[in-house]
Amino acid sequence: MSGVSLPRLPVAGDRDPSRAHWMELFFDLVFVALVGQLAHGLHTEPSFGTLAVFVALFASVWWSWVNLTFVVDVSPQLSARRLSIVMLIAMFAVGALAVAAPEAVGDRAWLFAAGNAALRVLLLVVWIGFSWSNGRASRVRILAYNGLTAVIWLVSIALPSPADYVLWAVAIVLEIVLLTATSGSWAAIALDRLNVEHLSERFGLLVIIVLGESVLSIVDAVSGAWTVAAGIVGVLGLLLTSGLAWSFFLYGVDAMTSGLERLLEAGDARTIRDTVAFLPFLLLAGVTALSGALAEGIAHPGEALPPALAVSLGGGIALFYLTNAVIARRYGDPWRVVLRWATPAVGLSAALAVAALWLPAAAAIACAVVILGVVVASAERASRARRLLAGRGSATIY
Repeated sequence: MSGVSLPRLPVAGDRDPSRAHWMELFFDLVFVALVGQLAHGLHTEPSFGTLAVFVALFASVWWSWVNLTFVVDVSPQLSARRLSIVMLIAMFAVGALAVAAPEAVGDRAWLFAAGNAALRVLLLVVWIGFSWSNGRASRVRILAYNGLTAVIWLVSIALPSPADYVLWAVAIVLEIVLLTATSGSWAAIALDRLNVEHLSERFGLLVIIVLGESVLSIVDAVSGAWTVAAGIVGVLGLLLTSGLAWSFFLYGVDAMTSGLERLLEAGDARTIRDTVAFLPFLLLAGVTALSGALAEGIAHPGEALPPALAVSLGGGIALFYLTNAVIARRYGDPWRVVLRWATPAVGLSAALAVAALWLPAAAAIACAVVILGVVVASAERASRARRLLAGRGSATIY
């Protein structure tokens, strides 16, 4: 490992750094609203253009969330009150993003940029609070990573479209490049201070949020349509989201905890970076995109889904399992173990993305439920066999 090893920070006496604090959970409430607002376009104007805008905006939101989560995770010295102040300020910034989201590429682009700038200023202040004394290189990195990018977001407010969107992309790409280019310094922070239990809990809560968007969409769509067919498809939609929840919470959270612990022991900060900062975005984007397909299927069960939503249905599930497969391999799970569950899960879901272009929406969602049922049942059989043979599970989600 390269870079300067950082001194151990004192641990706040009024909170447990290994658990998500109540104020972090309170912050999640506004993040729920933000996810719903981002997915709004998939419900009202489903198209590949809308899907692309959703993915792009979700990328910026995800990057802000993961940066905030990481800085809290490696800051055990933050007292409960200081942490609460940080989360409340972040809550107002994310609230601005939520209000701006439906028109983020329109009249409210300035507010979306202002919210992102505010988050980066907040992150800059927190980083300065405990890293400023580590030398000139650390100061330059901190100022560039959050200070310069905050300025870029602010400057974009004064520019017309699409120049402002270009600056948004530049700001995010700059942060990613700085993160990868300064891997030695990042490794020092990650390996010395990363709290695996807290990080796994925060990611689990975020998955609850994105699954909750699908649940809210299902309830709202059934309530609006109020027909027998809508009710049946609504039940199928809940079964689908339940299957994803079963896969993640009964396997994925433990896999993440044990996988990150092994990576910490091995000193593999780059894989920690990839499996924490980059890969989960694909999983979460796929799950969030499902909500539009489920709502449309409930409203029009006898018609084929619009092409963008058909791709969102099968592709979202495929992306969920494909991302888990890549993460499992990065954690060190053998190919034979990963392929055993990833091949049918990804292959069948990808085929559904094509078939859903012609199938009635109700039938497409029913097929998705069958796919999830097969994958989950197979996982349960394998898990039971492992418990009987060895008394312990694999590090993969299956």
